[in-house]
Amino acid sequence: MRLQKILYLLPMVLFSPVINAQALQNDPEINKMVSEIKANSLESTVVKLVSFGTRHTLSDTKSKTRGIGAAQAWVKSEFDKYALESNGRLTSKIDYFTIKADGRRIAVDSQLGNVMATLKGTDPSDDRVFIISGHLDSRVTDVMNTTADAPGANDDGSGVAAMMELAKIMSKRSYPCTIIFVAVTGEEQGLYGARHLAEMAKAEKWNVAAMLNNDMIGNSLSSGTRLSNNTKVRVFSETIPYLETEEEAKMRKAINSDNDSPSRQLARYIKTATEQYVPQLEVELVYRNDRFLRGGDHTPFSQNGFTAIRMCEMNENYDHQHQDLRTEKGVKYGDLPEFMDFDYLRKTTAANLASLTNLAWSPRSPKNVGIEVKELTNFSTLVWEAPEGKAPFGYQILIRSTADSQWQKTIFVKETKAEIAYSKDNFFFAVQAVDELGHPSLAVFPKPIR
Repeated sequence: MRLQKILYLLPMVLFSPVINAQALQNDPEINKMVSEIKANSLESTVVKLVSFGTRHTLSDTKSKTRGIGAAQAWVKSEFDKYALESNGRLTSKIDYFTIKADGRRIAVDSQLGNVMATLKGTDPSDDRVFIISGHLDSRVTDVMNTTADAPGANDDGSGVAAMMELAKIMSKRSYPCTIIFVAVTGEEQGLYGARHLAEMAKAEKWNVAAMLNNDMIGNSLSSGTRLSNNTKVRVFSETIPYLETEEEAKMRKAINSDNDSPSRQLARYIKTATEQYVPQLEVELVYRNDRFLRGGDHTPFSQNGFTAIRMCEMNENYDHQHQDLRTEKGVKYGDLPEFMDFDYLRKTTAANLASLTNLAWSPRSPKNVGIEVKELTNFSTLVWEAPEGKAPFGYQILIRSTADSQWQKTIFVKETKAEIAYSKDNFFFAVQAVDELGHPSLAVFPKPIR
């Protein structure tokens, strides 16, 4: 049925040589999933997380009602409820690990735990893994204060709530690849949970195709400047990959691909999917790994060679971030649910869903994408190989001028070679595979073929 609903758009794609990158028809199933995200459901999750008093990484692990241990147990219990509607494909666990005292934010050797739900893919030959995360731990002004109330509503109850909402909705559907939903801990103490997971993924050779980190996505009013904006969300992505080799650096400099790292392609993908599926929300691409001199849980994944980004609200409010609960000169401080914008959180959650479902249903990316440079011409010839696994319906060549940050035009082709009337001197290109329903793979930037 879904195929029949989409096929009518294909003549437009096939016979219009150039179409806008945003012009493809929406997948009705993704539209339906986006509509299932409810602001009041997200609010209920955030309020429940706040009810544990503090979720400090080093807080109580024995109590059933207060501290990080109780919060972890509750998140896992919710994952287990979702599993009942997943036909056995969703499983959950708390992945415990030990962190040695570091003389800074880990006072003594401590056991930490990431709460993980794994939605197993249906295609045994598709080894792709997609990860979406939020951090469960919270803090107040003193990062070593393990007992004071630290509600952590927005930081990062918002990211955990979004991740859980996706787990609930997406686990009712099937995907060829594997998706991991995770509430990491230890973020405020030094990204320990994310680092543990990233290093495990690398050691076990997971094919992590993309990692989406959500950290503070539920506030729309800035402190100080009092800017209010619930129509924009930031996506941060690294410029130069952490593990770039000397040869890769030479190639990057030769072809000027400084703005086209795999993580940057993921950020552009999220912008396209969000603005296609989520009304009244625009993605602001921020061309740095994270906020100025700051970091998040995507960073350890980038450092281990994986494609990773951070989603974050447009305007941070420092009155409600890393603050003791108090009132001073009529100003109420603290990270409480009353200061959040839950309809904004609904939209940022939908941005994650639109991106992740498109990625999970897409073909794998084309291989060995290249651009011919054997002769001087005002045309550009791109060649590539079909991806492994199920054959795609076709391919999209993405085009943008060298001064633009986002793809401007798309050319649809069926073959694995195309000559286009755009000069490689004036434009950048990338190629992605597309299935019959319009789900595109991550784009691949071409290398020169001599």
